[in-house]
Amino acid sequence: MSERPNSTAARDVAYQLHPYTNARKHEAEGPLIIERGEGIHVFDEQGKSYIEGMAGLWCTSLGFSEPRLVEAATRQLETLPYYHTFAHKTGVPPIELAERLIGLAPVPMSKVFFANSGSEANDSVVKLVWYANNAMGRPERKKIISRIKGYHGVTVASASMTGLPHNHRDFDLPIQNILHTSCPHHYRFAEAGESEEDFATRMAGDLEAMIQAEGPETIAAFIGEPVMGAGGVILPPETYWEKVQAVLRKYDIWLIADEVICGFGRTGNMFGCQTYGIEPDILVVAKALSSAYLPISAVMISDKVYQAVAENSAKIGTFGHGFTYTGHPVSAAVALETLKIYEERDIVGHVQAVAPRFAARLKRLAEHPLVGEAVSVGLIGAVELVADKESRAPFEPLGSVGAVCARNAESEGLIVRALMDRIAFCPPLIIGEAEIDEMFDRFTRALEATSSHVSSEGLASVA
Repeated sequence: MSERPNSTAARDVAYQLHPYTNARKHEAEGPLIIERGEGIHVFDEQGKSYIEGMAGLWCTSLGFSEPRLVEAATRQLETLPYYHTFAHKTGVPPIELAERLIGLAPVPMSKVFFANSGSEANDSVVKLVWYANNAMGRPERKKIISRIKGYHGVTVASASMTGLPHNHRDFDLPIQNILHTSCPHHYRFAEAGESEEDFATRMAGDLEAMIQAEGPETIAAFIGEPVMGAGGVILPPETYWEKVQAVLRKYDIWLIADEVICGFGRTGNMFGCQTYGIEPDILVVAKALSSAYLPISAVMISDKVYQAVAENSAKIGTFGHGFTYTGHPVSAAVALETLKIYEERDIVGHVQAVAPRFAARLKRLAEHPLVGEAVSVGLIGAVELVADKESRAPFEPLGSVGAVCARNAESEGLIVRALMDRIAFCPPLIIGEAEIDEMFDRFTRALEATSSHVSSEGLASVA
């Protein structure tokens, strides 16, 4: 038997397979080990403090030390630590949480189905769409249209809807009946002189052309994030959602809003759907639903979807889908307390109050020679690093400079996320204006260090 590694980092390398990580590189470099959190900060095992500029993975909305969420979990653990929702059974917290979510929904919704992650929720959505269309006598309606660079998860069906190459390559994905239409990133894909509105018209035209080519009678649904997150924080161009929804209504295609990142205040409204005038048939939430203190996600469905599902379950004898932890009482209790805090502290109002400072500091970064685009809405934003501002030429290899910039930020005590050469910002919603300034001061120093790296490597002229 081999000797047990004697350090925490060595034990991690020896025993853990990390998601979204180069395993061989990890063997050589090891992990950054975070031991505790306080407010918008996390601390590594040496005690170094970092501003968590990504709220973990777009999720820790109330920061890393909210006592009320700890107390809510503890109370529920002491009362009923687990129960399921199969076969006419449930606990009290999922009932109350479902009622609260239906009351908050940006458009009328009928029922809530609980899962444990955004991936599970979106995987469930695919099954719900197929199940409901079979029940409605439309078995030919099976295709779901997503978007290039969209992100919807990593399970087999949700990863298929995700429009990023690394989520497909060598996983034998996407599966049948998942399609990807054009990415609505005006900065990167607009034609010369094309306005945002004209670009949106072209994107809606691409969608309609795909629908017609595939056959409208075969298309069941379209899924999209109000703001595309892991694809690079891509904001929709003006009139995009208005025009896309017109196409979907024309062909009676359901709209699925993936609010896993945007939900619960991130864009300056409770839901991204409210920010962009989206009226979905199905709405998916996770992440900030519990401020990520415990895993939970939810799928809200309209009455027409529910009625089809209910009728089919009556015909078959059951709705044959669900998870051991669907409606877990402790997760639901924490989510309920999270929603209470959002309301009592007017978190949405706070986001609206500090978002102008966030936007101004991001916009200032656009003056830097390495920055091609700087965008934000609410408290989510990104900058794109480019080799040439005028031509918008990217660095080669793609993603190399973004990785350097993220490491430089970490050295400055700031955690951000490099999405290729787009650097994302998504801090806890409780961040204040002074903390926003400190976050961007640290990033500015990291950007200068990256500029020096680019110059020394001869990657581009940054004079």
